Amino acid sequence: MTSQPTVGREIRLASRPVGAPVAANFQTAESEIPELADGQILVRNTWMSVDPYMRGRMDDVPGTLPPFAVGEPLDGSAVGEVIASRSRDVPSGARVSHFLGWREYAVMDAAGAAVIDTDLAPEPAYLGALGIPGLTAYASLTDVAEVHEGDVVYVSAAAGAVGSLAGQIARKLGASRVIGSAGGPEKNRLLLDRFGYDAALDHRAGPIAPQLAAAAPDGIDVYLDNVGGDHLEAAIGALRPGGRAALVGAISGYNATEAAPGPSNLFRIVQGELTLRGMLVSSYVGLLPEFIGKAAGWLADGSLRTEQTVLDGLDRAPAALIGVLSGANTGKMLVRLH
Repeated sequence: MTSQPTVGREIRLASRPVGAPVAANFQTAESEIPELADGQILVRNTWMSVDPYMRGRMDDVPGTLPPFAVGEPLDGSAVGEVIASRSRDVPSGARVSHFLGWREYAVMDAAGAAVIDTDLAPEPAYLGALGIPGLTAYASLTDVAEVHEGDVVYVSAAAGAVGSLAGQIARKLGASRVIGSAGGPEKNRLLLDRFGYDAALDHRAGPIAPQLAAAAPDGIDVYLDNVGGDHLEAAIGALRPGGRAALVGAISGYNATEAAPGPSNLFRIVQGELTLRGMLVSSYVGLLPEFIGKAAGWLADGSLRTEQTVLDGLDRAPAALIGVLSGANTGKMLVRLH
């Protein structure tokens, strides 16, 4: 067993960014590891997740999750090994997922951790295909904007953590045609060759609306929105009567210093009796066991393909977040800590 450490490194928010985050907004520091109280565990983090939503928490603006505090460590999804425990429920040696990333060691109540089965899938899968990104894609396409047999589905940011899974899940749910958009020819090749998309749109090559119209001349039925902005406007214009959209994210505006204008074609929602519905994955945590039961089998039989972009070392976590906001990742952006 690993001996219990007394100090560990963590990444703190040094200052709030204006526009895109830069390295100076982060600080690496050491922190003492407290003694465990009854019911607590000490986790040696091995992998941590970096996700676009974290950008919003760097601003001092109330949201679904509280803002990061200046001078305090950031947090987010992580997995690791329990190296000390004062809990009957989570023993030393267990592998767990939890929400105290951005640090080498995490002390928490055992109720804040979920034991994971590394015989079922490797640790990083619980931050990607079997974690929040996979659940987001699954819940979006089974509940928020339900895919029906024969539907044409469009996914933006289709080479990212959610999008790379969403197209494949849409196909399993009966979609007849799946269209994805991403940035650059390399990502678009992956959409077609690895993630099973029928058509790939390159938003860096030109306006997205005419590309979507060419890829789906008869329109689309479902849109999973990770981007907002012109992608959302294009999808509203392409949705057929009764079409449905799951609004998951709007990464195109996360670094903006001024509010972006909304879509100019909102009356199309009325004309087409469209449904645009926001999606918070926290509302669907109850679906996670059902989803893992299905997705673990898809991973095992090779019918659900994944990609990861991995940076090594806690010191690289800020670069990982800066990168994910500029589209530097393919699939899930992860930081390997140990």
